[in-house]
Amino acid sequence: MTGMGINPVILKSKNPRILVIGGTGRLGGLIRRAVGDGGGVGVRLIWQARTEGRGGDLVFDPLGQPDAYVRAARAADVVLNLAGVVAGDAQALGANTELALAARRAAETAGGRPVLVASSAAVYGPRPGAQAETDALAPAGAYGAAKHAMEQALQGAPGICCLRIGNVAGADALLGVPHAPGTRVLDIFPDGTAPRRSYIGPHAIAHAIARLARLAAGGAALPAVLNLAQAGPVGMDALLRAAGESWRDRPAPEGAIAEITLDVARAVTLGLVPEEPARAADIVADLASLPPAETRA
Repeated sequence: MTGMGINPVILKSKNPRILVIGGTGRLGGLIRRAVGDGGGVGVRLIWQARTEGRGGDLVFDPLGQPDAYVRAARAADVVLNLAGVVAGDAQALGANTELALAARRAAETAGGRPVLVASSAAVYGPRPGAQAETDALAPAGAYGAAKHAMEQALQGAPGICCLRIGNVAGADALLGVPHAPGTRVLDIFPDGTAPRRSYIGPHAIAHAIARLARLAAGGAALPAVLNLAQAGPVGMDALLRAAGESWRDRPAPEGAIAEITLDVARAVTLGLVPEEPARAADIVADLASLPPAETRA
């Protein structure tokens, strides 16, 4: 692709240090199980937690302790903000913007560190076809609207890349929430198909973020927004079948979204994900290969 100012061959030779804000959340936990401290994927991950006993390398409140945030950012090469709120009223969801702005301020004060911010495919809303980063946004729900507002608040800030992430296997309601036998229900549309989404496995997203951080640390000019998922949509029924899970069909309710697909051409150009369409079996195998989650007192 052209016009993005990207040179995918610029990689920091030594392991860049990534400060991971929100590293104890669901997505951060999956990435940590996939790559640990990041040495195997060419980075050094520094995990932040807000409270002791959560497994953080650093413990501070990103909103309440700005000085600690700046010190941590100064000791890193890249800031990755995974912290966010997925449910609640408008005030609660507004924390997504506050957390993103806190990351921007800390990175700027620390000398202009690049910032990767977790956004969501939900900013696009329910529209047919593959959604590209240049498409207009029309989020349908409160969460998508909150992530849209977050992106708008960051618009024009240098060195920031908002990652519009698709469904992450293990962090979603389909594969990340256990169900008792016979209780899982899957919407089926009038044409006989189940919902289809852009998915990515935990190892795959960890490797993609590691490479993106190495690009940023090496001085590459990343796009302000970037879709991040594996290529092509995957049927939820195919994923459950690959995982050996059973389910009951039900007619899709009014307003249910049949397909959300991300155009990942930019991510492919950057070498973050392969061009070949994702397969349900590979995504499930990626999730199944994670080591067990640590139990904490």
